[in-house]
Amino acid sequence: MTSIWNHANPQLRDVCVYEPGKPIEETARELRIAPSEIIKLASNENPLGPSPKAVNAMRAALESAQLYPDGGGVYLRDAIADRSGLKRENIILGNGSNEIIEFIGHAFLSRGDHVLISEYAFIAYKLVAQLFGARTIETPTINFQPNLSAMVSAITPKTKIVFIANPNNPTGWLSGQEKLDNFLARVPEHIVTVVDEAYFEFLDGPPDLLRYIREGRNVAVLRTFSKIHGLASLRVGYGIARPEIIEVLQKARQPFNVNGIGQVGALAALGDNEHLVKSKRVVDAGRKYLEHQFRAMRLKFSPSAGNFVFVNVGDGPAVFKKLLAMKIIVRPLRGYNLPEWLRITVGTMEQNEKCIAALKKAL
Repeated sequence: MTSIWNHANPQLRDVCVYEPGKPIEETARELRIAPSEIIKLASNENPLGPSPKAVNAMRAALESAQLYPDGGGVYLRDAIADRSGLKRENIILGNGSNEIIEFIGHAFLSRGDHVLISEYAFIAYKLVAQLFGARTIETPTINFQPNLSAMVSAITPKTKIVFIANPNNPTGWLSGQEKLDNFLARVPEHIVTVVDEAYFEFLDGPPDLLRYIREGRNVAVLRTFSKIHGLASLRVGYGIARPEIIEVLQKARQPFNVNGIGQVGALAALGDNEHLVKSKRVVDAGRKYLEHQFRAMRLKFSPSAGNFVFVNVGDGPAVFKKLLAMKIIVRPLRGYNLPEWLRITVGTMEQNEKCIAALKKAL
């Protein structure tokens, strides 16, 4: 029998499977210990968990789990729009913001098109480009900071989409308002610029990209409930863009792509400012602690604006395995061609202290 690959879309051969952070359950099975003994600092999750208001709302929503969700996500989209000073027509919901990246690929990419990203950008952009047979143009960074001028210079007649993660995952770098304004002023109007703001709520004085949407520019902003809101398991993200772009993206969306429990939880989380403020306070203190410890240990790291720190440990895979044996999961970065580096999520202060103690032993 001939291989099924002879009949499959050829670009799928080169698509690498996204490798998420190692799950707690898998590690517990391997170490033959209880999951509660493991500290996971690998996937930039909220160490405080979800909003209590979201948990209560989701418990109540389970009573209606036999019903299909609101396919249009009207209440959640209205709440997001209200907070953004926009309208429902400016918002699309996704099964995590990753799904909206895929919508953008469906909507705007054809075989042979170019997708422009910065070196060490979130790997999902490259995977989506491969999925649609597009070519990824990757520009070098300067000390891990995206070089927006180099990105402008790399635009070609075939460029359809530019992806910028701000702050960038996994390096943590944040591009400020002035740099982004200068960049967007030089991007041709027909190109769709996607700014991924998954860590937006962790920022102090974040850049304002929504004004470009109000002006009718081809800019799309991505955000998520997986990070500071602590709802990663529910997979709820959203995109913000001018109504015509959202109308195009809606054509690529499957019915009921965001489950009803997730919509209810996200809506409640959006209204729990107390939990958001508390979560940011924990992350700010924890990130400061980790960076202080890395300086004391004379480890190179990249200043981070997210809820994680990008640190050079010499041999990432080896240190990852040593930490794993000590019941701590962090994120090795071989998939980004960064074998010397780890990405460590900010946890509770107790978790951060245990991680540093283990890291000192591992080194």
